[in-house]
Amino acid sequence: MRQALDKDGTGAANTNASLALWQFQNEICVGDIVFAKRGRQEIIGRGVVTSEARYEPERESFRHMRSVDWTHVGTWPHPGTAVMKTLTDVTRHREYVEQLETLVAGETEPEPPVVVIELPGYDKEAFLSEVYLSEDGYDRLSTLLIRKKNAILAGPPGVGKTFAAKRLAYSMMGAKDPNRVQTVQFHQSYSYEDFMMGYRPTESGGFVLAEGPFYRFCEAARDDDDRPYFFIIDEINRGNISKIFGELLMLIEADKRGQDLRLLYKNETFSVPPNVHIIGMMNTADRSLAVLDYALRRRFGFFQMSPGFGSTGFVRWQQQAGSPSLDALVTVVGDLNQAISEDPALGPGFAIGHSYLSKPLNGDADDAWLYSVVEDELVPLLEEYWFDEPSKAEEWASKLRTAVA
Repeated sequence: MRQALDKDGTGAANTNASLALWQFQNEICVGDIVFAKRGRQEIIGRGVVTSEARYEPERESFRHMRSVDWTHVGTWPHPGTAVMKTLTDVTRHREYVEQLETLVAGETEPEPPVVVIELPGYDKEAFLSEVYLSEDGYDRLSTLLIRKKNAILAGPPGVGKTFAAKRLAYSMMGAKDPNRVQTVQFHQSYSYEDFMMGYRPTESGGFVLAEGPFYRFCEAARDDDDRPYFFIIDEINRGNISKIFGELLMLIEADKRGQDLRLLYKNETFSVPPNVHIIGMMNTADRSLAVLDYALRRRFGFFQMSPGFGSTGFVRWQQQAGSPSLDALVTVVGDLNQAISEDPALGPGFAIGHSYLSKPLNGDADDAWLYSVVEDELVPLLEEYWFDEPSKAEEWASKLRTAVA
């Protein structure tokens, strides 16, 4: 699309234009609400998308079309200055959307037509076919999450914690429903204001109280209390837990679900619904982490994820690949993990996960792919592990290279 837009051959990126074309063709859905603007100061309509994208060659211009049911047509002054892009996705700007709805439709919660989409089913069997975890492990993990409401998947790099978390949610929901799953990532600068709610600057120089992802997720789950919802937190041990959760540390406890507590920034009471489950991920090989907050340990159940080279799913994939090099590399990595586990400076939390050798998303599991995994991922990791023992790192690097030679 960028090449087609660059008619003069200037090499311009046309980033905004190409993104708008892509979103118009691929991301807009039937049932989406659109606002039409004139310039940057005026709204001239609100409508609901009623068709997929289509091409009408008989038109003199604007041949790429979508049908829209215009619910409101007129002129309204835009609150502030609108963006210049022809097409902009404003879904995540909740306060801005509410401003537009109030301005044009006179309501903050519009009721668009309900579009029923049949979601693909997903169950325990589907989970075990994709995630290299034993059936007993799945049963224990799902039972833990139901009982405790909050669980942390802990393990070394490459054991598929993030991959498993989302599919665990799908399997417990019985369908691949992304609307009931949300993921955030903690880091050292993440705060209560980012997570729950806080004041944010506006274009006019003032401040507005903005709701965070966890607040909005809980409110959505509260309105749908007969179905489970799953909030996933990546790198949960990288955040300052007390700073991020605040009064939520009490509300997320299994026996405190549904209990109200007054919020820090808002004159209202809030509770975490019983149908909200929290799944955290923790990398046990991260040297930069301090001791995990004991308040978090008491509120979460911990499930240790280990390399799954011996799992039914991985063995099946290994047999399907039919690669002698892969077989040899798996054997060497198994021995390497034993050495890592026995090293007093490392331990099992630093083992090499099966994701490094799982089926690649693009391409085949050929020798070139295996060579790249060894040279560009495993060898640098060993150099980091044994930075003070370079001879040991080189010894195992040589074994890995021999396996794929």
